[in-house]
Amino acid sequence: MIVKHYQLNDNLINKKKFFLFYGNNEGLKSEIIEKLKKKNEVFTYDEKEILDNENSFINNLLSKSLFDEKKIIIVKRTTDKFVKIVEILQGKKIEDIKLIVISNILEKKSKLRNLFEKEKLFICVPFYPDNEQTLFRIAFDFFKKKKISISTLNINLIINKSNGERENLLNELNKIEHYTKNKKTISEEDIAKLTNLSENYSISELIDNCLAKNNKKIIHILNENNFSHEDCIIIIRTLLNKAKRILKLSYDYKNNNNIDLTISSAKPAIFWKDKELVKQQIYKWEPDNIKNLIFKINEIELLIKKNLNNSVNLITNFLIEQGSMKTNN
Repeated sequence: MIVKHYQLNDNLINKKKFFLFYGNNEGLKSEIIEKLKKKNEVFTYDEKEILDNENSFINNLLSKSLFDEKKIIIVKRTTDKFVKIVEILQGKKIEDIKLIVISNILEKKSKLRNLFEKEKLFICVPFYPDNEQTLFRIAFDFFKKKKISISTLNINLIINKSNGERENLLNELNKIEHYTKNKKTISEEDIAKLTNLSENYSISELIDNCLAKNNKKIIHILNENNFSHEDCIIIIRTLLNKAKRILKLSYDYKNNNNIDLTISSAKPAIFWKDKELVKQQIYKWEPDNIKNLIFKINEIELLIKKNLNNSVNLITNFLIEQGSMKTNN
């Protein structure tokens, strides 16, 4: 059953046990999940973690050896491989447990998406990217609530620096909230100091060249910079955000077969100095290939977080591998 995110009221949530959240609006997903959690205890898994031990997971769930009453199970980075697990659980009597399946973009032919859309006892919620008006409203309401004086121009500056992502925007607003505890105005200079997520030139240049498959440039940038363990998380999140943008653009280009129209119609707008590089990126990646890259990015992010001491080597090898791998040539 397809439901809009704003239709998820308490009555609907209490009646249903199986939920699929898919799409690339991670910030909005997080907001809805927090509402679903409430006072329930939550167990979070990765799909691979369950598929590698599926019998143990299902048996423990059904016997409640891992779960007491009123638990929420969240499974992240799910694909069509997870359908068999859902179908097994669907045929069992599960009390006081809700299963929230989290996925990125799913095509119409996706088995996982079709299962949740057609089954009346399931809830399927698509999470589409926010437009500029929505992001502006979020920022405007934040500053109004906090009684912080800021110009419309500077609100737009923050939105641009958030790279069109609600999750990034909320992170930036959180930094601003802490910064303005003892003041009620914020200037463009303050914003430049605080909102640096999308502005690290070396990291941005590194990712752009990775997506354009300029491997010599990738190696040069890696050799010229001493990236830290903390930088690795920023690198992987920047790569994920830019890969999502290229996925959208590659779909548009596939549909209209007009690269200039694709670039000129892009939302948010692509700066003139970046247009040629973005064209290279679109030419290099078919939608299926960039989707596979997004899944790999999620996997490498998890691996990096588990192996922070080796994170620089992990991200270096990953970027070089992606830069040299053939897709469209």
